[in-house]
Amino acid sequence: MTDTTRQQTTRTRPGTSLHGARLPRWSPWAIAVGAVAVAVGLGLGFGLGSHVQWGLMAAVLFVLGTFAIATRVEGVRQARDRVATSLVWVAFIIAVIPLASLIYATVKRGVKVFNGFFLSHSMGVVADTEPGGGIYHAIIGSVEQVGLATVIAVPIGVLTAIYLVEYGRGKLAATVTFFVDVMTGIPSIVSGLFVLSFWILILDMGPSGFAGSLALSILMMPVVVRSTEEMLKLVPNELREASLALGVPKWRTILKVVLPTSIGGIITGVMLAVARITGETAPVLLLVWGTGFINNNPFEGAQASLPLYIYQQYANSAGSTAAYDRAWAAALALIAFVMILNLVARGLARWKAPKGGRS
Repeated sequence: MTDTTRQQTTRTRPGTSLHGARLPRWSPWAIAVGAVAVAVGLGLGFGLGSHVQWGLMAAVLFVLGTFAIATRVEGVRQARDRVATSLVWVAFIIAVIPLASLIYATVKRGVKVFNGFFLSHSMGVVADTEPGGGIYHAIIGSVEQVGLATVIAVPIGVLTAIYLVEYGRGKLAATVTFFVDVMTGIPSIVSGLFVLSFWILILDMGPSGFAGSLALSILMMPVVVRSTEEMLKLVPNELREASLALGVPKWRTILKVVLPTSIGGIITGVMLAVARITGETAPVLLLVWGTGFINNNPFEGAQASLPLYIYQQYANSAGSTAAYDRAWAAALALIAFVMILNLVARGLARWKAPKGGRS
């Protein structure tokens, strides 16, 4: 055996490490614990009473400590990689903490009156300062208003996206895309004012749940267009070309090939758009007005909704713990409703996702 072969055998011998020194797997946790301990000590030493300041100091110390220790043990290149990973984790924690605290505060304050009675009764004969009452009328209003807005916005949004992806060329498509982008940034109060001036002031139709649905559909349409457009672009062109090569008309190709392939993503986008308009308050306040009684007819008379109910109860909560508790309980119901919509969207997307064939 020559010297070269003997050297190669030594390099590839089992158990021989080809890498330099590496930090153990538990090192990020140890650095994080140390950063928190140092941040707490600095906070107590300098008399900082805000836990937010302690957390920010801990985050900075965690990143700096990771870079210093990784540079000493693993080198500068690996230290940069670990710093990038640390920044991602810090950003994730900063984003999660407000969300978790919001959910915790809502559940803690909302469970006081959140029960079957609260969900099955209205505020018809109960004053805002008195205990009792519920959100049954607001649930009916929200379901009807959001449902009507979905019926209006989804067909228009999906057809617009199909036109932009499959047919749109030239100035008309560019104009439609521009206005969709503009509508995406329209504040909810502006859509409410538009429907107020046209539907109520000019046509003299009066406040109703349908008027609120018109404003909500304006907010929902650009979200549906954008999400559907992106899902249609993900469909491989080979599927379209194969269908067209078989002599299938383009409209039938879209109906039988393109839409079934992207239906899971389209449904997810629609459900997320529904969740986005469910919590809107300004258009409902302008166009629906709100009432404490049950109104099952969205086309006539004032109607309640969950966001408007929360606003009204909290506005009347001065000196009344009953209204304050009802506002938080309604907020908990609204969060649960949006969470259920997101879970349904994920389930439908997974159910309708294209299944891979057997090899």
